[in-house]
Amino acid sequence: MSIALDAMGGDHAPVEIVLGALMAAPHIRSKIFLVGLEPVLRALLPADSPSNIVIVPATEQVDMHEKPMEAIRKKKDSSLAVAVRMVKEGEAKAMVSAGNTGAATASALLSWRQIEGIHRPAIATNLPNRHGGFLLLDAGASPDVDPEHIVEYAVMGRTYAQKVMGRPNARVHLLNIGEEPGKGNAFAKKCYDLLAGFSWFAGNIEGNDMYARQTDVVVCEAFVGNIVLKTSEGLAEMMAGSIKSRVPSGLMRPLFWPVSYVMGPVKKQMDYSEIGGSPLLGLNGVCVISHGRSNGKAIKNALLMAQKAVDADVVCTIRKSMEAEVVPGG
Repeated sequence: MSIALDAMGGDHAPVEIVLGALMAAPHIRSKIFLVGLEPVLRALLPADSPSNIVIVPATEQVDMHEKPMEAIRKKKDSSLAVAVRMVKEGEAKAMVSAGNTGAATASALLSWRQIEGIHRPAIATNLPNRHGGFLLLDAGASPDVDPEHIVEYAVMGRTYAQKVMGRPNARVHLLNIGEEPGKGNAFAKKCYDLLAGFSWFAGNIEGNDMYARQTDVVVCEAFVGNIVLKTSEGLAEMMAGSIKSRVPSGLMRPLFWPVSYVMGPVKKQMDYSEIGGSPLLGLNGVCVISHGRSNGKAIKNALLMAQKAVDADVVCTIRKSMEAEVVPGG
C-alpha cells in the first residue's frame, strides 16, 4: 500500500507537500515515500515525524512550466521520474503529484503503458452538484482523441464510479450542446452513436444540467473537459469571493453569522482541497494528479484517494471491464 509522493512538484512545494504527508501519515496503512531533494525534505520534517514517512532521494525537479517531453528526457533523476519508477518496479502501489500535469501524465504513460484495450489515458475529476457530485473525464490528459476513445473513457469512468465512489448502477452521459440525439458537431454525433449501444448510457447532457441533475459520469474530450473544469473553478472562486467581500468587518460582522452558517457547507463543497486530486485512469498503475496550487490539506486527501484506489484494485477492475465490454476499435 506504499505511496510515492512527488515532494518537489507544485506551486507550494515542498513545504505544503511535506505538510500533507504529515497530515495523512496516521491514515495511511503503509509507507509514504517522500521523493525529492533529501537535505531540503529532512529540514522540513520534525524530529518526531511519523515512522511511515520515508525520504527517497532525487537530485532534480521538474518545473511547472517545463515542456513535458523535454523534462522527461533530460531529468532522469527528478522527483517525478523517481516516483514513477518506484511504481513501475513495485516499490510503491501508487504515486501522487501536484507538479507539471503534462510531465506526470507523459512519464506515467511511457513507463507504465496503457491497460490493454485503452488507447488514451484520461484524468477523471470529481465535480460537485446537487446530488453528491459526479465524475468528469477527460479533464486534461489527452486533447486529441477519436470517438472510440470516448467510449473507453465511459467504461473507465463507470468502473471508477462503481468501485471507488460507491455508485453500483453508475450511468454515463455525453457532454453536448443539447440533450436530443443528433445534437453537436460531427465528433459528438459519432460519440453518441457509439455510446448508444450500451445499456448504461444515459444520453447527452448540457453543461448546466451536470450540476442540477442526478449524474454519475460525464465524458468528453480533454480540450472541452479542461475548459469546463477551470471555468467551474473560476466561477466558484468568484462567487465565494464576492460573498465574502460583502460581509462587513468590525462590529457589524457578528450580525452576518447566518451568511457564514449557510455558506460554510457550500464553500466546503466547492473547495478543491476537499477532494485532493484526480486519478489518471487507463494506465497500469495508480496515479493521482493534484492541483498545482495544492495545500497540505489537498495533498493529504490526494494520498487518501490513492490509497482508496489501490484498495479498490482500480487498475485490475478497469482491465476486466475492458475485457467484458465490446468497445469499438478496442
